[in-house]
Amino acid sequence: MRMSRYFLPVLKENPAEAQIVSHRLMLRAGMIKQSSAGIYSWLPLGFKVLRKIENIVHEEQARAGHHAMQMPTIQSADLWRESGRYDAYGEEMLRIKDRHGRDMLFTPTAEEMITDIFRAHVGSYKDLPLTMYQIQWKFRDEVRPRFGVMRGREFYMKDGYNFDLTKEDALHAYNRHLVSYLRTYERMGLQAIPMRADSGPIGGDNTHEFLVLADTGESEVFYDSAVTDLTFGDRDIDYDDHAQCAAVMEEFTTKYARTDETHDEALFHEVPEERRKTARGIEVGQIFYFGTKYSEAMKATVQGPDGKPTPVHMGSHGIGVSRLLGAIIEASHDDKGIIWPEGVTPYHCGIVNLKQGDEEADAACDALYKSITALGLEPLYDDRKDRAGGKFATMDLIGLPWRITVGPRGLKNGVVELTSRRTGESVEMAPEAAVQKIAEIYAQH
Repeated sequence: MRMSRYFLPVLKENPAEAQIVSHRLMLRAGMIKQSSAGIYSWLPLGFKVLRKIENIVHEEQARAGHHAMQMPTIQSADLWRESGRYDAYGEEMLRIKDRHGRDMLFTPTAEEMITDIFRAHVGSYKDLPLTMYQIQWKFRDEVRPRFGVMRGREFYMKDGYNFDLTKEDALHAYNRHLVSYLRTYERMGLQAIPMRADSGPIGGDNTHEFLVLADTGESEVFYDSAVTDLTFGDRDIDYDDHAQCAAVMEEFTTKYARTDETHDEALFHEVPEERRKTARGIEVGQIFYFGTKYSEAMKATVQGPDGKPTPVHMGSHGIGVSRLLGAIIEASHDDKGIIWPEGVTPYHCGIVNLKQGDEEADAACDALYKSITALGLEPLYDDRKDRAGGKFATMDLIGLPWRITVGPRGLKNGVVELTSRRTGESVEMAPEAAVQKIAEIYAQH
């Protein structure tokens, strides 16, 4: 992509309505535009990052053996009355009527819909286990939407649902999801800590939220600082191995880590004093096991090994895909702008031409652009006839992790400058070496 042809409406001044860093930088970087309270249009740069995050979620769900699907955003109230949640859910659910006067709703979650699909098509325990998921726009009518995409009314979410014959099998699905989520977040450059949480309107006894520590987090969290030393890394996990998944669950959830709703002061004081920490956290996902709550209410049964109808055990698992953009920015920025981790960056590197119109500089930038593109990577080439300072400021604001700077003076010595956005360090090298370095960096991602 060339900047001269790109739609990137960056702002020089901080928007008055933006209270936190991620909202401010997303508006300034031309990633989103507010349509109404808590509802945003996703402009090209923001939409590109949203798709990068979505693709990582899809890849890790497929790795865990889960099946992608799509359900309607508008659902019949009748299904929700079956489960007993239509009246219980609260005013966050947008209730509407169609032209025939039938009660409908804009789905905030889809336990009822997926249970209805399951009971219509699955009749035997031999078809289990089964996990299906979707990534879909949701709507919750927040009383006070704020913080940009962090607490909006319309949001993009991955919601998955498992169906198992026994509690033991369903808890394995729970553990399997924890493993897949740890991989997902680490690929995005995040440390998301699983914390014992409250189940809220979803229900169930077992639930963990995944929280990213940040000063602007909406939740107060209490944790043993030893949990921040845990990393999943490149482990080779067999998702069908109950013991292996359970071991990861134990490793990442044994040390104290809880949200304020489930905080237990007595247990917390069993943690050594120097490791007792209190902070704010941004929720980026949650997993639930709720047993037969929905299957019994909605008669979702299978024929068990004994030939008798058996209610299936269920769980649900969510990732806030759009919210993750805000969380990543809150965790990775400086006073100049965003710093994208390599796994989710909208473009793999920026190319800055210090003297657009100079024959040699233009040719060198074009060659770099073609070489990087040929590797299957995406560069963003700033080919505008602007001052160098303005070009650097834009690149710093939008946060591409690497920048190649090309100017006549360097080219006379056969070099360009490769700069790390995270460290600010610059190294002069031959253009071919810069391309090779970019290739090596992204081979790990």
